[in-house]
Amino acid sequence: NGCSKEVQTAGEFRCELCELSNLYTNYGQMSPNSHSIMLLEEAYDMKDHFTPGKDKFLIIRSHCSLCSRAVCVGKESNNLFYSKRFCLPCVKENLKAFPLEIQEDMDKRKPQQKSCK
Repeated sequence: NGCSKEVQTAGEFRCELCELSNLYTNYGQMSPNSHSIMLLEEAYDMKDHFTPGKDKFLIIRSHCSLCSRAVCVGKESNNLFYSKRFCLPCVKENLKAFPLEIQEDMDKRKPQQKSCK
């Protein structure tokens, strides 16, 4: 029906690819840490304690839209966001379905490391 799932709060998240775990304060498309922002995906977030201001939060984890694996989110992580979240194993398995820019970007990436950042 296009509606986002009910917001869940507080818990522990474990990445299924690198097994890194940490606590989150919210899961959903809207964060109680910022009422003015709606995310393009359901994600795990936590309050950003390093940036002043009550409306600051960090998106730390999400789920692959193909296999539903829980994955870390970040610049050097084991996934990518292209209209939806995809883990790298699913991207590699379905690489020809992605635009040429994504295919070229995957060629440039280093082999997947064991730890997420």
